[in-house]
Amino acid sequence: MKEVELDTIYFDVNKTNISPTAAKALDKNGALLRDNPKVRVEIGGHSDASGSDAANMKASEKRAESAKKYLQDKFNIAADRMTVKGYGATKPIADNKTKEGQAKNRRVEFRVIK
Repeated sequence: MKEVELDTIYFDVNKTNISPTAAKALDKNGALLRDNPKVRVEIGGHSDASGSDAANMKASEKRAESAKKYLQDKFNIAADRMTVKGYGATKPIADNKTKEGQAKNRRVEFRVIK
């Protein structure tokens, strides 16, 4: 199997819905999953550090679920090929003290699972 590179998608503050920009990335991911039927992924939702831990965890889970639902609805990807996990603010990739950093932390990442 060739290397599969899946795009990360980003969310606005307090949002869990799929934006037009996120939809473009998800369309690419959906096509890759459709064309590689043996690939399974973890859809990991993340948040920035503003808000309570509980609220951040809930938002991260909803973001991951939104991405999974989009791929199921548009590309008919089987649910058992996608695992959803919410990480809240526990795995930042950028500084939560800046608006730019917070924007990078509000994301859903796709990780291929063996």
